[in-house]
Amino acid sequence: MAAYDHPDPATFELILVLRALADPARLDIVRHLGRVGEANCATLIGTRPKSSMSHHFQVLRESGVLRTRIEGVQHRNSLRFEELDARFPGLMTAILNAA
Repeated sequence: MAAYDHPDPATFELILVLRALADPARLDIVRHLGRVGEANCATLIGTRPKSSMSHHFQVLRESGVLRTRIEGVQHRNSLRFEELDARFPGLMTAILNAA
């Protein structure tokens, strides 16, 4: 299985990151990953439809917020916290600490 494409941090656009984080389902994913570090897709999907969650993962990946690596049959997701923090200092910390 091929690896996912992830944008270069130099190409991250603030508007795309903010749009990705504006959706409640995607924000839940980001907050969960902020707590646990890494999780497989099944853990993050919960009771939501798999088809809509695939779209949410894609939006988060394309904006640069999420990294997905394939490990056997599992897709492991993590935040690109350090890369985002280098490009937009303090943004992810503010997002993760917001009530």
